[in-house]
Amino acid sequence: MEALLSQFTFLSDQALRDKNFDPSAMEDLMKLFEIESYKAWAATLEHEDQSTQAEITMQEAEKYLDSVMETAMDDFRRFEEETERDLRVDELDAADEARRMGNLMEKGATIASKLYIEAAVNSAIAAVNYAFKGLSTYKVHPS
Repeated sequence: MEALLSQFTFLSDQALRDKNFDPSAMEDLMKLFEIESYKAWAATLEHEDQSTQAEITMQEAEKYLDSVMETAMDDFRRFEEETERDLRVDELDAADEARRMGNLMEKGATIASKLYIEAAVNSAIAAVNYAFKGLSTYKVHPS
């Protein structure tokens, strides 16, 4: 476009100086201006179309990103819920295991205390029996 303006300035100066100037040269230059303006207009329309396409593509990309993010958040929420559920199950399993262990320890303590009581009773019976035997073997002299 600058070259056409330079050419227009040159032809304008020539038209002012030269009485034999051919106006068809100016008409040809004006046709070139018209062609150049149509090209610029077409380029503007093409740029607007490309801009519109870029905006549409950007909106599609944003929608896709939103969809992917929502899916990822849903997956994370499900994972979190499963983890909490598994943790609760593990806690219940641990509580059941602790209860079973407590019951076993209680049974063990009960058996041990019964055996201890039985041993103590047997020891007391043995001591009484020994005492009676000792009394029966010692004869008291009638004197």
